[in-house]
This record gives sequence, structure tokens and C-alpha cells, in this order.
Amino acid sequence: MGIREDLLKKVAAEITELERELKVDLPRQLFEAAAHGDLSENAEHEAAKDRKDTVTGLLLKLYERRQGISNMNTQQIPHDSVGFWSTVEVLDLDNDEEMTYLLVSPDESDPKSGRISMTSPIGRALAGCQDGDEVAVETPRGTRNYEVLSFTTIHEAQTD
Repeated sequence: MGIREDLLKKVAAEITELERELKVDLPRQLFEAAAHGDLSENAEHEAAKDRKDTVTGLLLKLYERRQGISNMNTQQIPHDSVGFWSTVEVLDLDNDEEMTYLLVSPDESDPKSGRISMTSPIGRALAGCQDGDEVAVETPRGTRNYEVLSFTTIHEAQTD
């Protein structure tokens, strides 16, 4: 299964969970809160209404994300250099540490798990690189120097 299919599966699971909350859990909470009487001073009712608004907003974002992933033309992503959804192994030349990053969209970013945004300083610096390229990256902690050891594009990942 390719990265796009993995992302679609993850987004679908999030949508299913939030839709269940919106259609089953929150109506029950609102009903139970209403049973307590005066809604004007009912904290449980207000909390459930606020959560309903939040869940509705999250669902709209997830629907848009799913649509964007579905419509993405992977042929516009480079085949011969680092691009969106590439896995990149780099050597931090400043401390001789090897790291692996997956370049993702900002809403998928999770630096602690190695998923960095294409719009981050490191993501922007690595875009277009090939094996052996060295880049200097301006980060909040100062300039970091990296060498690209290897990379796998989305195209190669989809054929695995």
C-alpha cells in the first residue's frame, strides 16, 4: 500500500471516529444535559454544544484533507530528487548523527516521529536534493548542516 492510501485510510478512521461522536455521543450528552433542567446555567449542555461545534469544524477540515489527498497528482512530484512524501536519510554534519525524515504536509507534521513539513526550514532545504547533496538549514537553534545520504520518493514507495 502506498503513502497516499495509508493517509486516506488514516483520515477515514479519524472521520469515522468524529462522525460517531457527532451523531451518537454528543446527541446523547446534549439530551442528558437537557434533562437536568434550566439550560441557561447548564455547564454540561454548554460543553457539549461547544464540543459539537469543534467536532463539526474538525470534520470539515478532514473532508477537505481527504479530497486534497485523493486529488493529488503524484506525477507532479519529482522522480529523481527529494519531494513531497519522500523519505530522506540525512547525516547531521554538526554532530555526526543520522536521521530519517518523511516530508509531509503541515497538518501531518510530527517532528518527534520524523514526519516533517515540506514548509519547515529542513523540508524546504531538502526539497530538490539528491544523494550526496549538502544543505545548510537556518533553524531557531542556529544553522544546521546536513548531507543527504539517501532518499526514496513516493513513486518508489508505491511500487514496494
